[in-house]
Amino acid sequence: MKNHHGQVEAWIGVDVGTTGVRAIAYSIDGEKLASSEAFYPLLTPHTDWAEENPLEIYESVEKVIRETAATLRYRNGIATGIALSTVMHSFAPLDEHRRPMTNMITWADSRSADIVREMKQDAALAKRFYEKTGCPVHTCYPLAKILWLRKHLPERFAQMHYVGSLKDYLFEKLTGVFAIDHSAASTSGLYNEADMDWDAEILSYAGITRDMLPPIVSGTHAESLTAEAAEATGLPAGLPVVIGATDGVLVNVGIGAVEPGQLSATIGTSGALRMLTNRPMTDPKGRTWCYNLVDDIWVAGGAINNGGMILRWVRDRICHYTKAHLENLDVDGYDLMTMKAAHVPAGAGGLIMLPCFTGERSPYWNSELRGMILGLTLNHSRSHIIRAAMEGICYSMNAVMKALEGFGDVKDIRVSGSFTKSTLWLQILSDVLGRELTLPENSEGAAFGAAVLGFLSTGRLSSIRETAGLVKAKRRYTPIPENEAVYQQLFAIFEKLYWTNQETFAAITSFQQEHPVTKL
Repeated sequence: MKNHHGQVEAWIGVDVGTTGVRAIAYSIDGEKLASSEAFYPLLTPHTDWAEENPLEIYESVEKVIRETAATLRYRNGIATGIALSTVMHSFAPLDEHRRPMTNMITWADSRSADIVREMKQDAALAKRFYEKTGCPVHTCYPLAKILWLRKHLPERFAQMHYVGSLKDYLFEKLTGVFAIDHSAASTSGLYNEADMDWDAEILSYAGITRDMLPPIVSGTHAESLTAEAAEATGLPAGLPVVIGATDGVLVNVGIGAVEPGQLSATIGTSGALRMLTNRPMTDPKGRTWCYNLVDDIWVAGGAINNGGMILRWVRDRICHYTKAHLENLDVDGYDLMTMKAAHVPAGAGGLIMLPCFTGERSPYWNSELRGMILGLTLNHSRSHIIRAAMEGICYSMNAVMKALEGFGDVKDIRVSGSFTKSTLWLQILSDVLGRELTLPENSEGAAFGAAVLGFLSTGRLSSIRETAGLVKAKRRYTPIPENEAVYQQLFAIFEKLYWTNQETFAAITSFQQEHPVTKL
């Protein structure tokens, strides 16, 4: 829709991920008008640590908004607001001025494994906390990170004035207001889903108080862009900034998986399967999580730690595809890997990768898991390892699917994330799940989902479910019967690897903590 100056009005959805940020301007009908992206490193200074520099992330956010706004103006468009999507489960202790005292600790950080192990020994407590919060007791959640800080860095814990996350840090940098949305709060392990508020018992257990946490607001809540942020982004001061939600749940909105029985399947750095529900839902076996999307809409699902990051490891450490080498060949490293893997039959010659390099979330919730490659023979090559990595990640997704099947009939699975660039990987996932997949025309799910919350905040859209008609199918993938049969056989072995080796995983994790892996 155009304003009276003939300019197309757009909301800029900002999707802040684990290793990169993307800003995309969308019109009310879902048309992508301009975009920009920037990247930053995941810092791993010690085994099991995974951190990011929050200032570096914010500077990247400023950059992509500025570049997107400039392109939008060039194309006779105008930004009517900014809406945020951020990665889940981040934590940083903040000082009295709400400045981070450490790097931002991410979801992939599992240094609190000893804390989690101790908590799980009290089965009643672990069950009660899960049923209250929808968050299984696990290292990915800020609750465990806060407890780790209290135990291992008590002086820093005592100096902490505020409990921060990436969402409230970025929102305050842009607007000057310290707040967090219900969606991000619900992924902390500190939030009572029935009350939709911080949980008094859990705060007391963690040794923190309510006044240390940001006020919780609706995902459509907006504040004004400050003069300083306006200058940095090239946008007018006072422009509305909608706080938005988390990337995981916004993906469903962005790809139109918003009706009962519709699932989203995402593989980016990590991976997830998600289903919208009208109320908080937990699994009797504790295999899944449930987070708020916005107001009375919830998302039940399961996330795996190890998605595209494993393929990146294969690219860098197994294939040694350096940037300079690939520039000389004028080829993308992932395209080259996909081409090599495509020459290998389904099943990778009986090579099975358990891709749990950083422990695992759903459905096992075990931070002591480690990666494994089973079945190696002298006939296997790098091509087999590449395919085994792609298949292993899909096996992890299938383990989550088995847990979600109890939540209702699955009618449609829509896909998003960086893995959608690979037709081979999409076909493998269809074959492993034994289900048809729909690739939407718009696979930039979280950025569009954030923009939708912007349109909702101004009344331009009345319901999230209106996005179902805005997202069209680009291509469908159906299982290849002979491949599906192969994967059913190998998936049974994959699951057995986990269940029969738990003591071994705990022993090797303990050894690695005593003898840290030297990065070469």
